[in-house]
Amino acid sequence: MSIGDIIYIIAMIFFGLITFGIVRGYFRAKFDDNGRRLDMLDEYENR
Repeated sequence: MSIGDIIYIIAMIFFGLITFGIVRGYFRAKFDDNGRRLDMLDEYENR
């Protein structure tokens, strides 16, 4: 395995971790602990 292959694998792992972090942060900002959307809380409270 050449050094280029190793750098490529490390870059793909790093890209996957960064992508996972971005998606996780998005969903944490969008939903509360009960899984309800924060921008639709008034609809949940009216039920």
